Amino acid sequence: MKTIYNFVFLIIIALFSPAIAQAYEWESSELLDRLLSISGPGLPVVHGDYIIFTADSNLRRVGVAFAYEGFGNVHWFRQLLVSQDRLFAPIAPGQKTPEPFKDSGIQFHVHKIPAHLRELEYRLVINGLWTVDPFNENTRMCPVSGLNLSVLRMPLRQTRPNPLNGLPDGLHFLFRGPPGEIVTIAGNFNGWDPFMYELKEGPAGVYNITIPLPPGTYQYVFFNRGQRFVDPHNPRRIYARDGSAASEIVVP
Repeated sequence: MKTIYNFVFLIIIALFSPAIAQAYEWESSELLDRLLSISGPGLPVVHGDYIIFTADSNLRRVGVAFAYEGFGNVHWFRQLLVSQDRLFAPIAPGQKTPEPFKDSGIQFHVHKIPAHLRELEYRLVINGLWTVDPFNENTRMCPVSGLNLSVLRMPLRQTRPNPLNGLPDGLHFLFRGPPGEIVTIAGNFNGWDPFMYELKEGPAGVYNITIPLPPGTYQYVFFNRGQRFVDPHNPRRIYARDGSAASEIVVP
């Protein structure tokens, strides 16, 4: 039932809110599942790189504006509709067919958190009036406007090294797997030797290595338990005649 429920719900989200449809591309089903788990309006919920704002669906119109945008852009909330799930609910003869979706009781806005922010200052617009968040007790006065702002501290987020971004001392590669493993990397930069470069683990299950490479085009794979793995962080692939794949990167 959950698969059918989420599929139908995603169609409604895409129709009513292009913003959440875009967020869904970034976070796969995790962000959608987190949104579905919210039972009522409350304190903003941080999920990965996103924050979910909620309000009562009975309010006429709700929006949020942020200090880092100079409060110049109001992000309006969208109504959250959920499936009635009538697949196993028989309808008696003469009974009116119910609507397929119902009001969840909340309206919402999903916002991507800028990476540099350690706290988020914001104000709400509820039914045409500026106000602080009624669910957030953490407020402060803006020294410029003299108005109170709601403040939400951001949790520390782990940065994920991206092999497409070169570092001053080389390229940083990352592999995720079970903890306590031996993970190596091989490529045309070391004659495809699977033993030369071993990644270091830290934190548990996350393996890293930085390799100094001059400008050029490089192909590489990871080795773990005797198996080859392409880099999931790098969408660029090449394929050999036998069908095996390798990741490819260009160092400018």
